[in-house]
Amino acid sequence: MIVAVNSLMARSNGKTEAVRRELEPERELSASERAEEDPEDRATDGGSSSEGGARDAEGQKLKAERDALLDRLARLQAEFENARKRAVREQQEFREFALADALKALLPVLDSFERALQSAPPGKSEFRSGIELIHKQLIDALQKLGLRPVLAKGELFDPHLHEAIEMVDTGEARDHEVLEELQSGYKLKERLLRPAMVKVARNSKQ
Repeated sequence: MIVAVNSLMARSNGKTEAVRRELEPERELSASERAEEDPEDRATDGGSSSEGGARDAEGQKLKAERDALLDRLARLQAEFENARKRAVREQQEFREFALADALKALLPVLDSFERALQSAPPGKSEFRSGIELIHKQLIDALQKLGLRPVLAKGELFDPHLHEAIEMVDTGEARDHEVLEELQSGYKLKERLLRPAMVKVARNSKQ
């Protein structure tokens, strides 16, 4: 009888203890308990953090490389554009120099035509008309290439455009006025090919 009672009490105590544990609120684990309980969780968190940092560093590195390549590309494009413009300018200058040399070689021909017209007998003749026609055709062709005569007679002397051969004392013209053009001067656009040879007035009253 006593044995049965004891057995009943033991079973009752076990059930009571189990119920008590179920009803008891969960207590917070200590640091040592957490350390013993979730080492794998901590390892997983640490690995994720390190992997994220590595990805950020790799991203920053790629961004820096991209920026460096874009900067280099912009510099190369600027250098290429400058080189292209320089080549175009040099080609233009070369053409102008070559044209200037060719025109200089033709200037004596123009001088010969002008002297022929000056020495031809006055009045209308087939010879004079033929020279005038050829001279005009040559002038028109050279003007299309950019040849321009230097203004001389009646202009004030300009040492950049005129070459004074003689100074003439006179009171009928302005001081340093070009009185006569002895040889025509020419320009290629704005570049002087040959200055005009002139006589210049010297007026001491002015």
